Amino acid sequence: MSKRVAILISGGGSNMVALADSMTGDHPARPVLVLANSDSAGGLDKARARGIPTAVVDHRPHRGDRPAFEGELQAALEAARPDIICLAGFMRVLTEGFVSRWQGRMLNIHPSLLPKYRGLHTHARALEAGETEAGCTVHLVTPELDDGPILGQARVPVRADDTEDSLAARVLEQEHRLYPAVLRRFAGGETGRLDLP
Repeated sequence: MSKRVAILISGGGSNMVALADSMTGDHPARPVLVLANSDSAGGLDKARARGIPTAVVDHRPHRGDRPAFEGELQAALEAARPDIICLAGFMRVLTEGFVSRWQGRMLNIHPSLLPKYRGLHTHARALEAGETEAGCTVHLVTPELDDGPILGQARVPVRADDTEDSLAARVLEQEHRLYPAVLRRFAGGETGRLDLP
């Protein structure tokens, strides 16, 4: 029986599309929900075009009351009964209480070679530090921001003429390779680390 996957987004959903489009044929999982924290998230229309159920839990009415926001998030997820949650550009920090409910079943992709450059502005920080390579990481979510066991990484060389945007674009291409590959393994019960060339 296929694993049920919920994908959480905040924007255009390019990683969600890569994940959803990979879950076909003999893949051990299927997407059952795309959930956004804003009804303006462009990924919602892309999910609907693929026949994937969508939901919106707007964080703005809950400003200053994270437990209330996460309570609605939890209710929407429980209704979809996912086995796995994939954070795919979901730009909300989740509390320990929420994460603990899904511990060991929630994945995230981050645009750096963790443990380097947790948080935001990863590409600018890598360039400022003079890094010779950058990349992305898929990891299990723990209460610590951008922490947790690493399930996979993909690397890109930093070019002498790179800007934040050019580096981000090349890293994003690797995200679209790495996240589906890690999800397929994880849904099939493999938790060993995958490093893509």
